[in-house]
Amino acid sequence: MAGKIRLEDRECPLSSALGHVGEWWTLLILHDAFDGYTRFDQFQANLGVSSSILTSRLKTLTGQGLLERRRYQTRPDRYEYVLTDLGRSLRPVVVALAAWGNSRLDPSERSMILVDRNTGVEADPVIVDRSTGRPLDDADFVFAAGPAASEAMRKRYEHIPTESAHSDG
Repeated sequence: MAGKIRLEDRECPLSSALGHVGEWWTLLILHDAFDGYTRFDQFQANLGVSSSILTSRLKTLTGQGLLERRRYQTRPDRYEYVLTDLGRSLRPVVVALAAWGNSRLDPSERSMILVDRNTGVEADPVIVDRSTGRPLDDADFVFAAGPAASEAMRKRYEHIPTESAHSDG
């Protein structure tokens, strides 16, 4: 999917992330992996995806380092697909997407909810700034040009002050 990124978006982390997980089946496969599925037949049975699409997506996910292909049987060789650290780091993103989807529904219409494994109490996920604990959906948080930004990216965000802009000199 990286070929679908426009030239001007190549430095945008959102475009880059969508290049990895922006396909419908990709997020659903990752969701199943977070739920403990590791084998081709498990993914296929749960998702109802064709074997050719699943093969393609699993190849892409392993190529991107989100899943690792491991042999679990010989004669015949059979493989499982295990989340890597990079793949596991996407879990909060998938949780946030699911929470956003649920927020649009009446509670009685939600088919899947996030709960504490030990207590069964439903969680209400929010994304917060690690240093302040403030929710990031606050309008005070905006995107700004980073240290590696191109001239076009710097121009786009020139009206946003950043610490690095003040310390550059």
